[in-house]
Amino acid sequence: MNTLIERIKDQYQLDWHGTHGIHHWRRVEANGLKIARSTGANTKIVSLFAYLHDSRRLNEWTDEGHGARGAQFAALLRGMGYFSLSDRDFDCLHYAIQTHSDGLISDSDITVMTCWDADRLDLTRVGITPDPRYLCTGEGRNLAREARQL
Repeated sequence: MNTLIERIKDQYQLDWHGTHGIHHWRRVEANGLKIARSTGANTKIVSLFAYLHDSRRLNEWTDEGHGARGAQFAALLRGMGYFSLSDRDFDCLHYAIQTHSDGLISDSDITVMTCWDADRLDLTRVGITPDPRYLCTGEGRNLAREARQL
């Protein structure tokens, strides 16, 4: 994973320690792995999602298309051997990255929903308390409710 993260860092256009940078990605991974204990989501996909979903952002605020760019970057990195996934698992990762900021709250794949929730639970970094109504998994909603009570 360290080699992958270094490759992502080499091309990252924003502040590595900024709003959508490495600290956010680590929190998304921690959130996702926590949710996955409950949902049974594929933890390899969850971890890859965490580091790739915002990897191709061009600015810290509105950046339409960053999900699609991130998904394309994931395909490039897979082709270069930075990580290995079955075609089915890669399709799941690609879709989760591509659609993560589209506001969807339901999908037939628990891993996709776990990824989306993992990202949304870190909205507190920009002053937004996650609303359980906009999370996909039971565990994600529970974590959002706990955060609201703090």
